[in-house]
Amino acid sequence: MEYIFSLELIYLVASVTYILGLKMLGHPETARKGNLIAAFGMTLAILGTIFLHQGTVDPLIYSLIGAAIVIGTLIGWGVAKKVDMTKMPELVSLFNGMGGASAAIIGLIEFSHYVGDQLSIATIIAGLVIGSISFSGSMIAWAKLNGTLNKPIRLPSYNILNNIILLAIVSFGIFITCSNSGSQAYLYLIFFGALAYGVLFVMPIGGADMPVVISLLNSFTGLAAAFAGFLYGNMVMLTGGILVGSAGTILTFAMCDAMNRPLASVIFGAFGEGAADLESSQKSQGGSIKKTTPSDAAILMNYANRVIIVPGYGLAVAQAQHVIHELEILLEKKGVEVKYAIHPVAGRMPGHMNVLLAETNVDYDKLVEMEDINSEFQNTDAVLVVGANDVVNPAAHNDPASPIYGMPILDVENAKSIIINKRSMNPGYAGIENELFFNQKTSMLFGDAKDVLTKLVHELKNM
Repeated sequence: MEYIFSLELIYLVASVTYILGLKMLGHPETARKGNLIAAFGMTLAILGTIFLHQGTVDPLIYSLIGAAIVIGTLIGWGVAKKVDMTKMPELVSLFNGMGGASAAIIGLIEFSHYVGDQLSIATIIAGLVIGSISFSGSMIAWAKLNGTLNKPIRLPSYNILNNIILLAIVSFGIFITCSNSGSQAYLYLIFFGALAYGVLFVMPIGGADMPVVISLLNSFTGLAAAFAGFLYGNMVMLTGGILVGSAGTILTFAMCDAMNRPLASVIFGAFGEGAADLESSQKSQGGSIKKTTPSDAAILMNYANRVIIVPGYGLAVAQAQHVIHELEILLEKKGVEVKYAIHPVAGRMPGHMNVLLAETNVDYDKLVEMEDINSEFQNTDAVLVVGANDVVNPAAHNDPASPIYGMPILDVENAKSIIINKRSMNPGYAGIENELFFNQKTSMLFGDAKDVLTKLVHELKNM
């Protein structure tokens, strides 16, 4: 009784830290502390499970567990410390995939121990399938994000094929559960089938849709962990899995709204299919662009009353977040009001721009979400777009033939003056031309973001 009380108390405390940590992750100012609180709870749960485990355990097992924890901690710590902000989405996909793999391995190991118990076998199969899909899908997402797989690959009628495979996996899982078969061949067949489905599910999806994919796969991993917790009767695993799964699902809905994609299309339909027809739907603007220089841009911003900065993936690639914070401080010293307009899917994962700017200690109150900032553009003297493309493209409002039509965007076009910093006229991840480039109020400031912003700061200091 003392053992049960002690371990259950630890699990209760750990579960509470998960909930508090998740709540604190909802705001950039408290996110770091929330992450540490949840990590403390996880550490507490792991140590409690190891040292308060009921029954005799071979000392060799403790040695193996300790070695695994040390090795995993060193690898995870080293990778997380060295990773660039531009590579953070890849790291998230990689870590998420490892969680799915862990759930799948639990199913492979525990299957033979529960033959004849249909509820437990159903739980094992569900966790195995979902974890395997999450693992292989996350690995493909990782490869797409790092450029190894930089083009969508589509088999003929891939949506129908994917849905048939998914239906076959579900049906086979029901068969294994109901037949009370302890066949390892059946187990590995459904395991490899789920791995294949994860690959086929993510492979056709273009890079522009990766934020939705990452959040969806994250919810899969949480769900797989919850099944493992249910299997073991482990409340802390169940609580953690449910929290991750539900948070990932909520985030997926939010990303779908931001990308103007129904969730049913994400799972069963032509998710990402629009990218296949980008070239055919692309419209040539037939207009001309207006170039500007750092000196002219500095003059415009120096005499502005209000400036809104729109950060995008190009800012992260150039590692220019520190320079843009310096620009913000300099403008405020000159009496200019400065805010950052944050689109939900700017970057390569949800919250990418928030994390990037938080690294430079930008005041969190200056990071304004799309719904709150859009009404302010019409009263803004100058907008500086750095590395963003599709999230400011008016084609989402104006061109029914565009693959991004209906997608909520930042209404940059309503500002009095627009400065867009890009390396070239190449399109964004959606692969379409940006109407904003040809707007009469727009001036293109070409060049690497860090170099251009450094020159812009230099010009402002001399005014």
